[in-house]
Amino acid sequence: MRTFAIIPSGGKGKRIGSDTPKQYLKIHGEYLITYTLRLFHNCKKIDEIIIPAEPEYFDLLEKIKKENRFSKITKILSGGSARQESVYNALKSIKADENDLIAVHDAARPLLDKKILSDALNSAEKFDNAVTAIKARDTIVKRLSDSPIEYLDREHLYYVQTPQIFKYKILLAAFEKALSENFVGTDESTLVNRTGKRINFIEGNYKNFKVTNPEDLEFLKHLFSKDC
Repeated sequence: MRTFAIIPSGGKGKRIGSDTPKQYLKIHGEYLITYTLRLFHNCKKIDEIIIPAEPEYFDLLEKIKKENRFSKITKILSGGSARQESVYNALKSIKADENDLIAVHDAARPLLDKKILSDALNSAEKFDNAVTAIKARDTIVKRLSDSPIEYLDREHLYYVQTPQIFKYKILLAAFEKALSENFVGTDESTLVNRTGKRINFIEGNYKNFKVTNPEDLEFLKHLFSKDC
């Protein structure tokens, strides 16, 4: 069994308020994506890393690969107009056996705990998939126009994160079903769930947040400063 990590890196980062996508911003002298790639490269369970990205950043990614000796990066390829298309392009580009593992992780989640990654990979090998998630701590409401506010029971609510790990045959079938039905989901677990496959959640943590807006970026810089 081999394990492929797909790190989709084609987002424009409009919400970060920068012309440069967030994953290519520098934090303490290194590009944000470098921290993410290093974690996966250093994980003994990861065999290959594939990066779907905008072609204009291919040279930068090649530079990052060379300077950091990220030998596990085997493909840097063109992403799609959305995350789903980018991951699908990556899936189609690899030669994987049906039971190989595919780990998809956001480029802008650089603080993934290595033990969580290892535990998720072990769980996916046993149960066919593993999706990291954290239990909701805040009050959550559902609000629709012209309808009363509905307070949701947070005991049964979770924030889904990445990595999301699936056997190759399961993930590919989910993407092909979505494509045939013109369905676009927000993440891989959404697509797999539509096939009727039970999703196996494992506990993540709040440190594994996705950098989305300027406040997230400042918080990340603060965390890195404390670690230095």
